[in-house]
Amino acid sequence: MKIYDASNKILGRLCSIIAKELLKGEEVVVVNCEKAILAGNPKSRIEQYLQRIHAGDPLKGPFFPRYPDEIFRRAVRGMLPWKKEKGRKAFKRLKVFIGLPKEYEGKKFEEIKIKGIDKSKLKCKYITLEELSLAIGAKKRW
Repeated sequence: MKIYDASNKILGRLCSIIAKELLKGEEVVVVNCEKAILAGNPKSRIEQYLQRIHAGDPLKGPFFPRYPDEIFRRAVRGMLPWKKEKGRKAFKRLKVFIGLPKEYEGKKFEEIKIKGIDKSKLKCKYITLEELSLAIGAKKRW
């Protein structure tokens, strides 16, 4: 089992690494998912996610998540072959948590040694998943 800390990591790059690990057969746990960041202008990012939420019928879908852990899971799901059995099985091996649960407090987190995954090299504006989810209408439950 691999444990990743999503604090100050770029969402898409972290999700692609996690999707590859899941397809290899690893169980993956992600903590502090609300601290993952999306690069780009915060106003345009909020607009994009609001368009996704309001698309379709409110009773029949498609439904799009509002909470940080669900947004993170949906991003990983988009990088898996969802219509095949191996993609669905891989997705079941993923656990995402808001904050740091007590059962994972003393554990060692996996280090990611890929250039450009931290916000330290980012030169543009960004928004965290926590800020995004509150802006698109999630009630704070964490």
